[in-house]
Amino acid sequence: MTPKNKIAEVIKLWMADKKHYIKKSSFSAYVLLIENHLLPSFGEYYHISEADVQRFVLQKIDHGLSQKSIKDILIVLKMILKFGAKLGLQEYKPFDIQFPVDRVMKTADVLNRVDQKKVMAYVEDNFTFKNLGIFISLSAGVRIGELCALTWEDIDTDTGVIRVRKTIQRIYVIDEGERRTELILDSPKTKNSIRDIPMSRDLLRLLKPMKKIVKSTFFVLTNEAKPTEPRTYRSYYMKLMKELNMPKLKFHGLRHSFATRCIESKCDYKTVSVLLGHSNISTTLNLYVHPDHEQKKKCIDQMFRALR
Repeated sequence: MTPKNKIAEVIKLWMADKKHYIKKSSFSAYVLLIENHLLPSFGEYYHISEADVQRFVLQKIDHGLSQKSIKDILIVLKMILKFGAKLGLQEYKPFDIQFPVDRVMKTADVLNRVDQKKVMAYVEDNFTFKNLGIFISLSAGVRIGELCALTWEDIDTDTGVIRVRKTIQRIYVIDEGERRTELILDSPKTKNSIRDIPMSRDLLRLLKPMKKIVKSTFFVLTNEAKPTEPRTYRSYYMKLMKELNMPKLKFHGLRHSFATRCIESKCDYKTVSVLLGHSNISTTLNLYVHPDHEQKKKCIDQMFRALR
């Protein structure tokens, strides 16, 4: 079959179809990938070969894009090409793409124990609703979008649980040729992200008196009917950490810090994975479980004791 349609035309048809079946936020993410990467690279092509895709991957790596981001783009490209083949507009052949070996072990950036204690003590001594969010993140490991979406009705001080049921994010929207961004309140990232997180005693002590006087429908970070959005809260967090003379750490590092403290405390990995809302335990293991020298030595010693 000789393709008669440019990839750009197939993409347009795929987007019109896909829009009916996925969340608005997911569609927005696809649009960004397509506009920033696929259309500029392949839009004028009639056929994409494996060599074209391999060349694309190496170019993106050279420009500093992570392997995960590139793999996400390839997933979308495959969906588009399969859709084109289904309609008889394109030929689809699976491509086997090679990535350079990543020799650097990735570890999550976290607060050390001393700095974490300092930050949490500061929040307790200088309470504001915005500061409370930092304490919640270090105590429960929620994502920033989940934190911004928390309302007081999600905080159950009777059972001592935070119920994660929604997230806030700003998405990119194309509507009849108009391009804009839109703040949306949506269900969380995946079904595993819908979860109940038990509160620590310290967090419960902070929240219990407030729960009696706040309005249940108000957002926790603003204590108002209107939420704050992630980018605004991220800026507030960075400014506060600078004032406290803390190491430069992305907001997501608070979630990493929570997970790291759990692992250090010998919590079982499956439980940590569920608390974080990961879809797969391997995500948790790859990010946080890196045995130190003593653990490795203990493992070898146990193995030889068993041999005796």
